Amino acid sequence: MSITPMWRVDRDGSMFTDKKAAEEYDRMLELAANISSLLEDRFEIDEDLAEEIGLMFAKNKEAFAKAFKGKPDLVLEIGQTSEQDNDTKDKDEDEAAA
Repeated sequence: MSITPMWRVDRDGSMFTDKKAAEEYDRMLELAANISSLLEDRFEIDEDLAEEIGLMFAKNKEAFAKAFKGKPDLVLEIGQTSEQDNDTKDKDEDEAAA
């Protein structure tokens, strides 16, 4: 029998076999939570929508950083990637239901 060490992210209970990946994921969730909080403080916005926006920014922080440094077209690529991810997710859910 083998033993595999696991790291659990307290924020959402996700499990990882790599400590570095778990810490990176936790930092991403913290950034998303802070962005969500900022949105909720500054605007009248639905909590779920604020969370989705926060996660989108946190998951794509490198692309946004490059966009802010003079490559604004990268923001449009984020939108295309998200649409492709959603299409794949919808297809997977349809296949699982069948």
